[in-house]
Amino acid sequence: MKTQLKKVFELAKPSFIAIAIGLLMGFLVMLAFNPLQSVPAFLQLIAGGLNQGSSGIGNTLYGAAPIILTGLAVAFAFKTGLFNIGASGQMMMGAYVSLHIGVLWNLPAGIHVIVALLGGIFGGMVWGLVIGLLKALRNVNEVVTSIMMNYIAANLLIILIRSNIYNADAARSSAILPTAILPSLGLFPNSTANIGFGIAVVIAILSHVIIHRTTLGFELRATGFSRDAALYAGMNTKKNITTSFAIAGGFAGLAGSVAYLVSGKTISIAYTIFVEGFDGISVALLGLGEPIGALFAGLFLSHLRQGGFYMQIYGFVPQVVDIIISVIIYVSAISAVLPKLFKRFKKKKDEVAS
Repeated sequence: MKTQLKKVFELAKPSFIAIAIGLLMGFLVMLAFNPLQSVPAFLQLIAGGLNQGSSGIGNTLYGAAPIILTGLAVAFAFKTGLFNIGASGQMMMGAYVSLHIGVLWNLPAGIHVIVALLGGIFGGMVWGLVIGLLKALRNVNEVVTSIMMNYIAANLLIILIRSNIYNADAARSSAILPTAILPSLGLFPNSTANIGFGIAVVIAILSHVIIHRTTLGFELRATGFSRDAALYAGMNTKKNITTSFAIAGGFAGLAGSVAYLVSGKTISIAYTIFVEGFDGISVALLGLGEPIGALFAGLFLSHLRQGGFYMQIYGFVPQVVDIIISVIIYVSAISAVLPKLFKRFKKKKDEVAS
């Protein structure tokens, strides 16, 4: 057990260092703009969702669910050597399908919310499948196509809402029926916490099992390590790429479901990109591309965002959190590259010495 914990700590050490440097840089920025209020504001930021007791914790869990799932969407594709920047668009399609079912379908309580969740997964899978097919069949760069699909999704979302579930009085989508609302956790009064967080935890564990304990996961990882080697070994690399993007899209689509199957939650028809999809990239990188890592990274990011919200009472804007997250990601990327560079330098040095 001790050896296992030590191994986990060694793996997570770059993330801990990145977090410490990011928080330090955030504090220095706050210190530069408002020295007198910087210390209490920073403590408020660190406290995060703990600032308001159980309600703050509940809001943190609610905010964590969609970014954990989008983080899983990015991390799952990482394992196949793919960079899924399209989690935002996949989330939009999942959110729309869930809202469409939640608003227009009249189903019994208990069944309605399950169907809406499954619809969200389906919407995200279809959107991810398009990117996967283009990559697998025509070798189109997935970074380019996923970015383009985000903007297509943003415009298509407005068209679909206006055509099917539009509330003209509010200039937003219509509210879902009570039978489609995700049940509350009940443990955190006066908060928006629902079973969405539990769903995210289950999906993270399931994703870990698929990647590390199944034949499918082995083939996906093999394709990610070396597509040519996997093909030589008899694996269907095109199928693996398509499957990886479909599953990743399903995770992001589910993120849209858990974010919007909430009482009173609607989507504006103003052009927008779901930021949770891009937070998912941060979560995946901070979680070292692992599903369990994405779970903890998503919780941490949501905790910081809650702290940024409460920090406004001291006159600081919540965008300070974005600066901190950006620094964390940059340091994480550098910390991942440096050991490889040192290893290559040492190898060349040994070759010269011999």
